[in-house]
Amino acid sequence: MTDTAFHTIFGSLDSYHKGEIEITSGSARHYAFSNIFEVASQSTPYEKVVVGKNLEYVIEVLRTEGRSAWFACAHDEFAILMDGEVQIDFIKLDTPPAAGQGTIHAGEAPAGRSMGHMVLRKGHQAMLPAGCAYRFSARQAGVAIVQTMLGELSVQKWADVCLH
Repeated sequence: MTDTAFHTIFGSLDSYHKGEIEITSGSARHYAFSNIFEVASQSTPYEKVVVGKNLEYVIEVLRTEGRSAWFACAHDEFAILMDGEVQIDFIKLDTPPAAGQGTIHAGEAPAGRSMGHMVLRKGHQAMLPAGCAYRFSARQAGVAIVQTMLGELSVQKWADVCLH
């Protein structure tokens, strides 16, 4: 019997290891791998950089720093804060976005009823509901990942973010 101990190291924007992927079967050309902290360190605040894709669904990395524009979506989105602390403000829109795909800008002052806010810290999750506008505010740089659908604000730069 072997005594194997595993130690999980959770990265941050200030301290991450590039990492690698170990192929156990198949060919390396069937896989892509990126580091969300490295992607965020090279991104502008709230740039929605795609790091994972499955059909029309994507995982986007956002560098949370300062205040974002207002965003909205016709479908639910899901966010996980991976580093830092961020506040998310919500507005129930008078005129929700038409059915489509992905996140859109909701304008400078979206018309609707305030739904309050929530504060996320490392590891916290939030639903970004369909038909609502939301914006992020962070005092210091951090990292969030958002599950959504590929859309006009999604930035795909695979050659820059993936190890092959």
